[in-house]
Amino acid sequence: MQTESRPPKKYEEHAYVLDVNPRGRSTAVRGREGIIVTAIGEDRLTLLEILGEPGSSFSDGERIDIGREGRTKVQAVLGKVEYGGLSPAAQAGLPGIVEGIVASGEARFVGYVNRAQPLTPRIHALELIPGVGKTYARAIIDERERSPFASYRDIEERVGLKDPVGRIAERIVEEVTGRARTSIFAKR
Repeated sequence: MQTESRPPKKYEEHAYVLDVNPRGRSTAVRGREGIIVTAIGEDRLTLLEILGEPGSSFSDGERIDIGREGRTKVQAVLGKVEYGGLSPAAQAGLPGIVEGIVASGEARFVGYVNRAQPLTPRIHALELIPGVGKTYARAIIDERERSPFASYRDIEERVGLKDPVGRIAERIVEEVTGRARTSIFAKR
């Protein structure tokens, strides 16, 4: 009998703190108490609940190591959380932190713009980004066929699309909050 080989699970290595409850109870794992940190993963853009090491302190927006190796302030990643379960402070801070992730991940997101493909015969994946309709999508496709985009600034200059960082961040927030039906950036 042949065994089916599954790809290895992918885990976040880093996350950004959205909110901290120094004496909280986990909503993801029953019976876990302590420093409960709500964060968003850097790569998969998932909302996570994390148990901090006793005596550790966290600040909003801080980038923390949550991977299996190199944890210093994190005892465990307890699990994923839904947007509706976030505190009002975490919900309010989410857009700014996502914009920071997009700004610092320029190669990743510009690469997406260079590689995006049609989703159906009528809609292109680029059109899911707020403010990018058929006209901008066509301009982006035409320009990237001439030469791939090198930066956000390159997209702005060659296509005239203002604030690509803000637009991509807005799309990610729509996905994370559950307002978007299709997810192109955040892993569910």
